[in-house]
Amino acid sequence: MDTKPIVKALGGPTGHFPVEAEIVGYLANSFSVPALLGLFAVGWVLILGTTNLLVKRHNSTLGPGDRNTILWFVLSELNQFALLPSQRADRSASQRDLYICSLKFCWGPLSFCVALMIIVEHPLRHPLQALVSLGQIYGDILYYATSMFDHYHKGVTYCRPEAYYFWGYYFFMNFIWIVIPGYLLYSSIEASGRAFQALARQSKSVERDGHAKKLN
Repeated sequence: MDTKPIVKALGGPTGHFPVEAEIVGYLANSFSVPALLGLFAVGWVLILGTTNLLVKRHNSTLGPGDRNTILWFVLSELNQFALLPSQRADRSASQRDLYICSLKFCWGPLSFCVALMIIVEHPLRHPLQALVSLGQIYGDILYYATSMFDHYHKGVTYCRPEAYYFWGYYFFMNFIWIVIPGYLLYSSIEASGRAFQALARQSKSVERDGHAKKLN
């Protein structure tokens, strides 16, 4: 299919697929890909480095695992505002899929809440961490499923044809939001299980002590 008339009608190539998608208010990138990647990397180093320093200042007793989890949730919260929209194979950005967009922006503020709960060692940290992690996994699987459905059933592709876009941007970058949340979900479930076991042991101990006192 000749896409030149479509591209011309949109006022120039957008870099998004499908090419006939209309992106309201689209402005072409004025930076090259290496420049964008460089800015992206510098920004995250500054943000995560500052976050790590603040965490150490406010709670120096946290171990490396908890600090890394805080950095992950801060990354998740700020990822919604990343400055690489034209380079990501992001269907929700190009098509304004309100449902998927709402899922993404819902987990952003909650991710920040989890990070704060870890810092202050709030007792509800693990339930909320499990909720957010499960939501991230659900949103990612839904993203894959709807994109693949449109690709195979409707013949509409939302990813650029180059292999590195598909495997690098579309598959790998999104798969990270399944692997890490999966691990955090498991760790929260395990921590909750240990807490209930400890509570059960404590309750049995109190019952035994109370029964022993009655006998005496």
